[in-house]
Amino acid sequence: MDLIELAKAAVFGVVEGVTEWLPISSTGHMLLLNQFLTMDVSEEFWNMFLVVIQLGAILAVCVIFFGRLNPFSRKKDRGQRRDTWALWAKTVVACLPAAVIGIPLDDWMEANLGSPFVIAAALIVYGVAFIVIETARERRAERVAAELAARPAPRHLAAPEPAALSRSELADAGARVQSLEELDWKTAIGIGLFQVLSIVPGTSRSGSTIIGGLILGCKRTVVAEFTFFLAIPVMVGASGLRLVKYLLAGNVPTTMELAVLGTGCVVAFVVSLAVIRFLMDFVRRHDFKPFGWYRIALGVAVIAWFALH
Repeated sequence: MDLIELAKAAVFGVVEGVTEWLPISSTGHMLLLNQFLTMDVSEEFWNMFLVVIQLGAILAVCVIFFGRLNPFSRKKDRGQRRDTWALWAKTVVACLPAAVIGIPLDDWMEANLGSPFVIAAALIVYGVAFIVIETARERRAERVAAELAARPAPRHLAAPEPAALSRSELADAGARVQSLEELDWKTAIGIGLFQVLSIVPGTSRSGSTIIGGLILGCKRTVVAEFTFFLAIPVMVGASGLRLVKYLLAGNVPTTMELAVLGTGCVVAFVVSLAVIRFLMDFVRRHDFKPFGWYRIALGVAVIAWFALH
């Protein structure tokens, strides 16, 4: 076993585990990292590894949200099981647009849109989108709060003072969809349509769905959770498709390559466990603007680096 190659695979696993769930583009980061840290594997294996390593990350979602996603749990009553099945149905239906559009374009996207400048442009454009959307939500919520505060209400109906909430919390308080149970079919499908944008490297699957959810009136925690659930069929399907294409092309991974893939998946799983919990805690109290600024800064840095080199 080549320990250096396994160490490289572990680094890619860390990057995958962190960037898959934060709205900053996992594929973009992996492609950029490959510019500086190249593994000693065949090109065919690398293209397969880049997608299949996501299975480690998606397993973390299944572990963390197992109780929420398990429709057979004995702890749930009939109504809760029905809600769980409905959530699964909305998740699967919301994934159809990405499957219908993304699968036929998979090879073309890989061949034509994997350049650092395309990735950088997507990072910047959607970084700006995060900042603009969050700012608009906060201003709209502040206007509504000001209007409500100007209307005297009976003491027994008094609500918490808007001033006690931060701007980001105020925006969430005014969201139309406050829980997954309130997520209707129209909104779920709309988020799925936004997910189609992620076929462009650098966009971020979670970034596109989160932006869609915010625009469609979802609370941050709701769209974050639904984004995690959407990842299950999308990433399992994408990984399975890429693995089948790899094997049908006559490729047979070496023992070392299997070890590299296993290492990457395991590390991505462990890191994802921590990152998912961090993101859910973060969005309860903060908005997505920091991720927008990060995307812009990274995009500018990428353009500067590759322009000079």
